[in-house]
Amino acid sequence: MKEKRLKSTLVLSDISDLESDQLIPIIPGDDDDNEFEKDKELDLPILPIRNTVLFPGIVIPITVGRQKSVKLVKKAYRGDKTIGVVAQSNSKNDDPDLEDIYKIGTIAKILKLIVLPDGNTTIIIQGKSKFRIDQMLETEPFLTAKIVVMKDSFSKPKSKETKALVQSLKDAAFKILKLNPEIPQEAQVALENINSPSFLTHFLSSNINADVREKQSLLELNNGRERATRLLEFMLREIQLLELKHEIQNKVHSDIDQQQRDYFLRQQMKVLQDELGMEGPDQEIEALKLRGEKKDWPLYVKAHFEKELLKISRMNPAAAEYPIVLNYCELLLELPWNEHSEDIFDLIRAQKILDKDHYGLEKVKTRIIEYLAVLKLKNNLKGPILCLYGPPGVGKTSLGKSIAEALNRKYIRMSLGGVRDEAEIRGHRKTYVGAMPGRILQSIKKVGTNNPVFILDEIDKIGADFRGDPSSALLEVLDPEQNATFLDNYLELEFDLSKILFIATANSLDTIHPALRDRMEIIEVNGYTLEEKIEISKKHLIPKQRKEHGLLAKNLNFDEAGIKKVIEGYTRESGVRNLERKIGAICRNIAKSVAMEQAYKKKISPARVEEILGSPVFDKELYENNELPGVVTGLAWTSTGGEILFIESSLSKGRGQLVLSGQLGDVMKESATAALSYLKANAETLGIDHKVFSQYDLHIHVPAGAVPKDGPSAGITMFTSLASIYTQRKIKSNLAMTGEITLTGRVLPVGGIKEKLLAARRAGIRELIFCSRNQKDVEEVDDQYRKNLKIHFVDHVTEVLEIALLKSKVNNPLKFEFKEEKSSKN
Repeated sequence: MKEKRLKSTLVLSDISDLESDQLIPIIPGDDDDNEFEKDKELDLPILPIRNTVLFPGIVIPITVGRQKSVKLVKKAYRGDKTIGVVAQSNSKNDDPDLEDIYKIGTIAKILKLIVLPDGNTTIIIQGKSKFRIDQMLETEPFLTAKIVVMKDSFSKPKSKETKALVQSLKDAAFKILKLNPEIPQEAQVALENINSPSFLTHFLSSNINADVREKQSLLELNNGRERATRLLEFMLREIQLLELKHEIQNKVHSDIDQQQRDYFLRQQMKVLQDELGMEGPDQEIEALKLRGEKKDWPLYVKAHFEKELLKISRMNPAAAEYPIVLNYCELLLELPWNEHSEDIFDLIRAQKILDKDHYGLEKVKTRIIEYLAVLKLKNNLKGPILCLYGPPGVGKTSLGKSIAEALNRKYIRMSLGGVRDEAEIRGHRKTYVGAMPGRILQSIKKVGTNNPVFILDEIDKIGADFRGDPSSALLEVLDPEQNATFLDNYLELEFDLSKILFIATANSLDTIHPALRDRMEIIEVNGYTLEEKIEISKKHLIPKQRKEHGLLAKNLNFDEAGIKKVIEGYTRESGVRNLERKIGAICRNIAKSVAMEQAYKKKISPARVEEILGSPVFDKELYENNELPGVVTGLAWTSTGGEILFIESSLSKGRGQLVLSGQLGDVMKESATAALSYLKANAETLGIDHKVFSQYDLHIHVPAGAVPKDGPSAGITMFTSLASIYTQRKIKSNLAMTGEITLTGRVLPVGGIKEKLLAARRAGIRELIFCSRNQKDVEEVDDQYRKNLKIHFVDHVTEVLEIALLKSKVNNPLKFEFKEEKSSKN
């Protein structure tokens, strides 16, 4: 019984180009044809086709392009229209022979031949029966071979196993149709109308998505059940691929839908923002781009900025990284890469500004003018970093401000006191939450020029903890050889700091990192004398405080004696900070009287000062000498300047013990021990009975016991105190001394000479003893501050005693009583 012919078609995915034998649609036909008997031998022309396999019962159109194929088709069409169709195993060969084709093919009938307008020939053929090439007869004008007809065998076509297999094939086919939208729905109707198991396998084998080799393997299987089983494997594989493809397409489609939705919402937001006059992300990016085009910066920075701008333009504004990149781009724009202020190297003008702003400090001002002169000649800032070192309140920070004004540069001050985080200098990584650049770059961005005067205030008070060491981070900043390529962790680009004039300030050099100190030129800023403080008060402090308290020059008038009273009685410092506070207190008192319209004395005399400020805090008489033995005035250096201190010694009957008090440091204790040892060794020369050392206890005390004291400066002072107490000789009045002592009696130099000299002058002391090697330090002090001072320079402690001890003994000298020492018996 012939299978009912179906009009539906399927579109194949395996189609070769028009220049080769080509498979287009497939039309299911009748495969039950008894025209060819099994094992029958025939001589047939062989038509090789590429990219497809013809199965029995299948109707397909083929476009014939090769000359041999055209001759074969036309001759067969004029004859019995029967040809043998085989698939090419080597599709690249345009003139195939027996080695390039498969040996199993399908006998076909040419149903129709159509000559197209472009000259190509198209035939519609229907497969009939399978055959096997037995022998090749001719190759010209086309292939002719002796073939043997083959028949399929589908055992027990009505058995349950066969029905189940057929139904599985149909179910798989329906699933493929559902998953593959490219196949027309008419194919489902065709499948439902196929009842022959053999034709079903041929139909599905012709239409599955498989290569020629796999389809050929199906054609070569004569056992129908084996072919159906192999076909089902191919179809299940195709189902898995289609399901995976469908899943991927659904994901992609979902992502595209979400993107389209976001794009639509952003466009709506943009329209609303335009209507409301608000700036959206696009406007921000466009504004950044316009600023970048006008910015004068290095090429490598411009390229990096454009790269970041491209990144942010592709980013969703709702992304967490968006504001980070936006802030980074704004930082790049705001940093002054090539913006600088023009320097004014007028040294006469600079000298006038320094003199106007600062009284005294001649050595410091001379060094600054020299520094500016070198800058003018070199026009290059590559040089040492200045470090102004001195006690508080002497004007170190304000000196930097005056330098900025003299050079016509912007002024930056960054306080380093208590800074413990290295990120304060180098910045944070951008990946950290709340990341920002270091304070160096933040300050430069704020002033808008790359050559300001940068004050690093209190550089000696930098700390260090688990967050890093800021001192080490400053090594690159303050190194002229390295700071041209300073790298901030946040910026991640090299920034040139070499044009900046860095000036550091410090109260002490001991706490500064040694490597950091090596990068700076230390300029010592000493304390002020009484005369300097009086002039500073007249020219700066009084006008400033008068203005800050809303007073006029006619409201009060300081006389020189009144200013001197404030300095000597209420302040004890190297600088003028406390002096300014006391003047401010006087101005407040006057301001109260002016505001309340009360009568008051406009002239600020010493009596008026004491009336306003109360009793003097510092009593000058405390620093005068007295008639007691063993009390000697020494000179000390402190962070607030120079001070005088007293060394007191006393003797009491005992066993020769040494007691030290006054919170002394190790170095100071060693000075006392060395002084006592030298005294014992030279007792006879000084007229001291050696029994006193074993029968009397010695107590050395330094007053102000709550204040820690240390250093070698009190060496000769302690020795003089001990010599006085043991000899009971008077000490010259109005005398102070400083110097280190050795065990052999040599006097060594010490530091802080100017501060100590000024302290002695403030205390009313008129005679000083220094080491002879400190003479050069004394000569550096201005002559007016050495006026009326008698200064002795010594090399040995014997010279000290000749100057300090008088021949006469003190009133009521201590009478030494000694016990007879028992001689030891052998």
